[in-house]
Amino acid sequence: MTASKTSVAGKSKSKPKAKMLPARSAVKADDTWDLSTLFANDDEWEAAFEKWKKQIPKFEQFRGTLADGATQLAKCLKFDEKFDRAGERIGTYAFLKTTEDQTNSAYQRMVGRYQNVASQAAQAASFIRPEIMAISKKQFAEYKEAKELAPYRLILERIERYRPHTLSQAEERLLAMQSEMADAANKAFRQLTDADLKFGAIKNELGETIELSHSSFSALLHAPKRSVRQKAFHQYYEVFAAHENTLAATLSGSIQRDVYYAKARGHESARAAALFPDNVPAAVYDNLIAAVRERLPVLYQYFDLRRRKMKLREIHHYDTYAPILADLDQKRSWKQAVDVVLKSLEPLGSEYCGALADGLTTARWCDRYPNRGKQSGAFSCGSFDASPFILMNYQPTVLDHVFTLTHEAGHSMHSYYSAKHQPFVYYDYVIFVAEVASTFNEQLLSRHLMSQAKSDAERAYLINRDIDAIRGTIIRQTMFAEFEKLTHEAAETGEPLTVESFKAIYGTLLSDYFGPDFAIDQELQLECFRIPHFYRAFYVYKYATGLSAAIALSERVLEGSQSELDDYLSFLKGGCSKDPLDLLRDAGVDMAEPTPVRTALDRFEELVKELDQLL
Repeated sequence: MTASKTSVAGKSKSKPKAKMLPARSAVKADDTWDLSTLFANDDEWEAAFEKWKKQIPKFEQFRGTLADGATQLAKCLKFDEKFDRAGERIGTYAFLKTTEDQTNSAYQRMVGRYQNVASQAAQAASFIRPEIMAISKKQFAEYKEAKELAPYRLILERIERYRPHTLSQAEERLLAMQSEMADAANKAFRQLTDADLKFGAIKNELGETIELSHSSFSALLHAPKRSVRQKAFHQYYEVFAAHENTLAATLSGSIQRDVYYAKARGHESARAAALFPDNVPAAVYDNLIAAVRERLPVLYQYFDLRRRKMKLREIHHYDTYAPILADLDQKRSWKQAVDVVLKSLEPLGSEYCGALADGLTTARWCDRYPNRGKQSGAFSCGSFDASPFILMNYQPTVLDHVFTLTHEAGHSMHSYYSAKHQPFVYYDYVIFVAEVASTFNEQLLSRHLMSQAKSDAERAYLINRDIDAIRGTIIRQTMFAEFEKLTHEAAETGEPLTVESFKAIYGTLLSDYFGPDFAIDQELQLECFRIPHFYRAFYVYKYATGLSAAIALSERVLEGSQSELDDYLSFLKGGCSKDPLDLLRDAGVDMAEPTPVRTALDRFEELVKELDQLL
């Protein structure tokens, strides 16, 4: 960028222009995604949208007829599938267009119109599941064997699993009427923490006064200057302490809601109800907690390593995010980032790398750089009839963005293979397995970069990054999962959930997970009141199992032969054609056993030992 120059007292001073993000219209086409596999343009979308909307009344022809025979039910399911498939393309295009520039009201309206029609369609089709559930067991068994229903047999079996937990029509109607009321605790928590809580101002390590918020708090915990981290920590939690009774009430309300719905539907517990959709036994959850707990001494060693290398007398929570080493001073262009990602993924074979290489270059799956109004962060958005698109806000000087690219590419290739090898009704994989493919790719990239490190410091930086990823995703999320288990069990046994009981449960977990030599500030017990995931209980354990499976599978593929690679690629092709545990078991890891988690924590221990030696 050319600097402007002004003459002052006979001397020339350079004043750099402020670097502004380009408008969307100014971004080069090659740097944007090509959505033509969805729709060539907005007019084509409009025509498809109008055609789709006109299909809604056709649902009515099937109402009250699904017990008339296998042929009639097959016709209904086929129509519903065709309708959903068309709707997916329409909704995906509208969503992706809004992310390009969130100030573009035309695309905001497009999404709104899609959501409105999708809601109408959901109401029109709402009779299908209850009518199927009302079919007698004898007739249902005959339906499952009918040739016409062969493509939908797994769908029918999955619906049948819900029969013991489905109530009468009148009772189901009452539960449905409670949905908005049931979300009151979550809404109150969101409004309080996102809108009403004010944390004041604070000075960062540069001496600049900035507003303390949820986002800046995270950044401040990474500050090299300890006094900044310490001040941010205490100032942030002072606000939570002032509202702890309200926050305890909202969290208790959310837990009581979970317990109520589990009891209403005849589940053994709230946890059993949450694990039911994925057909995951409680042993998976319990094995995760047990496996992590048995290896906590390694985590204590890492905290002590941090304390020693950071030259601290004692280590606090606000010391666990700051880098031990300075950031790597590296710059990678988009092409260089793509090249290093593809190089790291070579163990996955030419078909995988060839499809991804095409997607990240000529096929333009990825919207690469920031522009004015563009959605922040990154995501992958797969669909059945189009390319699996990736949104990035790539910055060449940020190493984490290279990892983000391979992470999202992992999701996209999972979608690519599933759509290629499964019918529409079975291609969309569930959350339990979603993070496996993405973090698998991160493991391969990390190992590749370590092997190419030009110095001990560079290798140590990469190892430290891996350690913190495992600590944050497996160990921390397992502690959260155990908190959810204990608090729901308390509610189910009639124990009142109060400020003190929440803090007591969380405080005990902090002592267990951080160890005897860790300085735990009293305020840290309030952390349980700020975690949004706790309002969607029994979800966080999937992060821990996902990375555990990814580490175990990556080692299996790297150390194995073509057979192990084929097993992994078959997993990517599986979509939701089997239950998630069966998909992973066929790939080579059994999450019903603690072995994959132990394998991941073995890797954690190896990295901690090597980091100690390098530093």
